[in-house]
This record gives sequence, C-alpha cells and structure tokens, in this order.
Amino acid sequence: MVKTGRIDQYIEQFPRDTQAMLQQIRELIQSTAAAAEETISYGIPSFRLNGRYLIHFAAYKHHIGMYPVPTGKEFAATFSAYKTSGKGAIHFPLDRPLPEDLIRTILQYRISTLR
Repeated sequence: MVKTGRIDQYIEQFPRDTQAMLQQIRELIQSTAAAAEETISYGIPSFRLNGRYLIHFAAYKHHIGMYPVPTGKEFAATFSAYKTSGKGAIHFPLDRPLPEDLIRTILQYRISTLR
C-alpha cells in the first residue's frame, strides 16, 4: 500500500466524527485492496489499482459519498437504504454508522472489474 500524506490533510479538515468515518473507509479500502495506491484526484481521496481508479470518497455536510459504485438491477435492493445517483455514487449519512459489509461488497465488485 502506497500512502500519501495528502489524504491525511484532506481528512484533517473535517470535524472529528467525520474524520473518524473517513479514516474508517480508508482502512476498509486498505484491508480489502492492499495493493491499491492512495492519491488525491478531483480534490478527493482516491485509490488506484492496476493503474486504474478503484474508488473515490469525499465528505460533505450531511454525508460521505463514494464513487463509482455498481449500478443496475442486481444492486438496487442492496443500495435501497441509501441515496444513490445515476452517476455511480452512493451517499452514507453522517448520522448513521458506516455499512462496512456494503463498502466491502462495493470494493470487491470494483476490484473484479479492474482485473
């Protein structure tokens, strides 16, 4: 895992509770995709795997967004408890615990598409 202090700087700009959630996502990515490289892209934390973008995430006032995520009927029920967009984004509200299993599922799907 190649780390960059720039992601630390990104995370540090948010309130402590949000920082903890961002760090939790970062650690989930690191444990699920150990070979991924950390970077900042589009001004947000991003991870590359096999030279391609695996996942991006960003904090906002009321949620953390993760991009891209799978789209299509097979994921509709899985994502039904969260706001999503047609652009492959899912929003995790800041006032709810992060769905670690769902995040791992998203990561595993994305890893499979980059092989």
